[in-house]
Amino acid sequence: MTTQPLLHSLPLFPLGTVLFPGGVLPLRIFEVRYLDMIGKCRKADAPFGVVSLTSGSEVRKAGADAESFAAIGTLAVIREFDAPQSGLLQIECVGTQRFRVRNTELQKHGLWVAEVEAVIEDVALEIPDDLQHTATALRRLVDTLEERRQAQGAEKTVRLPIGEPYQFNDCGWVANRWCELVPMQLELRQRLMELDSPLMRLELVSDLLARTGITE
Repeated sequence: MTTQPLLHSLPLFPLGTVLFPGGVLPLRIFEVRYLDMIGKCRKADAPFGVVSLTSGSEVRKAGADAESFAAIGTLAVIREFDAPQSGLLQIECVGTQRFRVRNTELQKHGLWVAEVEAVIEDVALEIPDDLQHTATALRRLVDTLEERRQAQGAEKTVRLPIGEPYQFNDCGWVANRWCELVPMQLELRQRLMELDSPLMRLELVSDLLARTGITE
């Protein structure tokens, strides 16, 4: 379920994580290929694509397996940028639109670029009564983290792992935040992100929460 091509020559950042729409992603960047990419994206106010690695590593190493990555990723928009020293960037990104990779090209300096098309966004769905406990538990967690941060007097320096605006009544948003927080294998996290149905994603997350004892 996709639309027409979204972007051509989208720079990709293969990572050992999964970025969900609405998710917050801090990155510490020191490889030349990504320093250049982030600089260009920031200057053009353009996104880049985060894709989950299926082989290889985030940092290029001699003798390591070649990089390969999932076919569905998420656009990342830079919202904070800091260059504390030469050759080092610290940024914070937010996930926006999911996309499907159609064609890829590995450039000579090691950067992947791709032609991608948008994957349909989650339909806004109110959380059904039998899954309300997932939203209640998430709200309690956010409240607890906010209280701890304020008690430490670090409102401006400590970031919550969940970004505003909060949407505790939306299936997709609540499911995505739990997918980011609950420990699970990378492959499962990727499959959950790829699901077209936000309700199904939340139902599966609810089962995971019950099994881990986070909710009853």
